[in-house]
Amino acid sequence: MSVELIITFAIIVVGVFLFVRDYFSIDTTSILIMAMFIVSGVLNPEEGFSGFNHPATITLGCIFVVSGGVFSSGILDGLSHRIIKLAKIHYSIALIVFCTISGLFSAFINDTAVVALLLPIALTVCRETKIAPSRLLMPISFAALFGGTCTLIGTSTNILVSSYAKKYGVEEFGMFEFSGAAFCLLIVGFVYMFIIGPILLPKNRGADDEFTKKAETYITELYVEDNCEDINKSLGNSQLVKDFNVNILSILRNGVLKHTFGLDTRIMEGDILKILAPPQTLSRLLDFEGYSIKGNKRMKKAEDKYKSFNLYEVIIPYGSGLSNSTLKESNFRRQYNSSVIAIRQRGDEIYDKLTRVILKEGDMLIILGQAEDINNLESQNLVVKLSEYAKKKTNLKKAIPAVLIGVGVVLAASLNLTSILISAMVGALLMVILGILKPIDAYKAVEWKVIFMMAGVLSMGTALEKTGGAELIANFIQESLGQYSAQITLSLIYLATFISTNLISSKATAALMTPIVISLSQVMQVSERPFLVAVMFACSLTFMTPMSYPTNTMVYAPGNYKFNDFLKMGTPLNLLIWLAASFVIPYFFPF
Repeated sequence: MSVELIITFAIIVVGVFLFVRDYFSIDTTSILIMAMFIVSGVLNPEEGFSGFNHPATITLGCIFVVSGGVFSSGILDGLSHRIIKLAKIHYSIALIVFCTISGLFSAFINDTAVVALLLPIALTVCRETKIAPSRLLMPISFAALFGGTCTLIGTSTNILVSSYAKKYGVEEFGMFEFSGAAFCLLIVGFVYMFIIGPILLPKNRGADDEFTKKAETYITELYVEDNCEDINKSLGNSQLVKDFNVNILSILRNGVLKHTFGLDTRIMEGDILKILAPPQTLSRLLDFEGYSIKGNKRMKKAEDKYKSFNLYEVIIPYGSGLSNSTLKESNFRRQYNSSVIAIRQRGDEIYDKLTRVILKEGDMLIILGQAEDINNLESQNLVVKLSEYAKKKTNLKKAIPAVLIGVGVVLAASLNLTSILISAMVGALLMVILGILKPIDAYKAVEWKVIFMMAGVLSMGTALEKTGGAELIANFIQESLGQYSAQITLSLIYLATFISTNLISSKATAALMTPIVISLSQVMQVSERPFLVAVMFACSLTFMTPMSYPTNTMVYAPGNYKFNDFLKMGTPLNLLIWLAASFVIPYFFPF
């Protein structure tokens, strides 16, 4: 074993450790791995940075722009009232409607964007029908993953594996080449979600029970002013508890934080009370004399402007620039002319000041601001509005050409008129040239976190191939599994891949497994395609943890899920899909 190969394996082990431990964001870890390969000399700078001009990375960036153009036209938002009307009939109909739309859209549009679109609609249905959000949001995420596997552009993983395979002399996959196999797995998954899902998902305990109240509450801080009528009153006799029914978590008095107190504890001027309350209560407290919500006090000074301020419930989406930073670090109030007055962070208790809380993807916030400022935050992919979601008006002058361009990109690639790279690039350019997207909006439409992550993880596959690591692993697998048939080997490869994806990112797993399975197929002297399809499906169809895929992370907080909820619902589904894929893939892609 050469020194370069030992270094390669060592860097990959370090990379996997960093992915699992989540010390840094996924894109940062990916770039760090790439840098280690370059600094160690395993890859020269040109090879190390080749991920940025890799066809998969460029194609994905163009697809983001095309999807952004379709969304900006507002044509998809026009469907929301029809979805709500259907979903309000019965829970089963709501489940079928949301899963079908999520799966259908995700086949052609970025799955995280689809879930971001459906989240506020689903929560509106939940509030109006008393359905617990936990009964809908996880299935919506899972359906998006199933839909994404149905076409070449459905997920970034599909594009990565197909483009990577072409680099090693394997013919690229067609737009709908694996749709038949993916659709079979989608049917299996949907049957599971419609029949078994309602049994395993957290039950709807009613609108007035503790679960529902907890799912809609936020943590905020109240400052007791000198004109507060509750001063010197006990908590039990205060208006705050009797009239607003808030849950008080802690009291900060003269710089001393108290977590232990009772209903007989008296309220003093200058106290800062950390409370738990739903958005409706926070809205009433905004103008209540004697108490000021931290972050709202300064806003009140601009009285005329303050009148046009409203509360907005938002979620921090995957790839948001607000994640991994505090409100203080981002200078949120000054930068975005809005104030975060409450935070809900995946059900965790928040003990620090709100301005010092490190925000994460999937966290939910209550923001006080003007409509244009919230729309500005949303246009920068910093937040997604949930409540008071302003439905965009459909602009037919943009909507019609945007849809035609999207359809053209798909048809050009599926009819083999050109490669997906060329059709996506032309589609992205047309979106800008025809004025559907401004150049700045096209840049914003690209999820740069995913682009950097993909460019970084591609270096792992390049290093494995260059040093002979892929061939070495393939030979080891062949020797270990040599007594088994190709179908059993494929099944075990699928199993190992989806387990890895639940621990590290899907892109990292795909970048590692693609060169390995190509080498394995050459050693076994069978077709590469069934193994590559297995890697695609196993990397995308991951349901066991909220961190295994960005859409799972997005629904974690608004659904008020616990980690065990994903294990309970996702583990049987993952095992079922693994068994089904072991038979379905070889049927559509013979060895």
